[in-house]
Amino acid sequence: MRVLFAVLLATLSLNALASEPVLDLPSCDLAVQRGLKGEVGGQISDAWRAHISMRANVLQSDIGTARKARRLTQPTADHLFERIEKVRADIAGFVKQQGFLSAAERASYDREFDAIAQQICQRPKR
Repeated sequence: MRVLFAVLLATLSLNALASEPVLDLPSCDLAVQRGLKGEVGGQISDAWRAHISMRANVLQSDIGTARKARRLTQPTADHLFERIEKVRADIAGFVKQQGFLSAAERASYDREFDAIAQQICQRPKR
């Protein structure tokens, strides 16, 4: 009986060590993220630019959360922040040049943000 109890306890302990806390981050739900509506106002006068800005804010917040949870290394978090800031700069350039963000550009930046979200939401490697 003691041996059975010891085996059961050891199995439960190993399962507890093997399971890692799951981060429930907003950016991991891509369907919701693609449907976000940002607020138009201030420097943002285009609804699609507002959408991209809102997604960028959510991603940056989730990168910080994942970093604090030690799911991302600092160099990886820095690289992801740089990718997001590059998107922001690209969008500012397009809007300055043509006055708006096109549907094709929005789709392209949504795909870039999806790729970043996948990096944030993937399970850590052992």
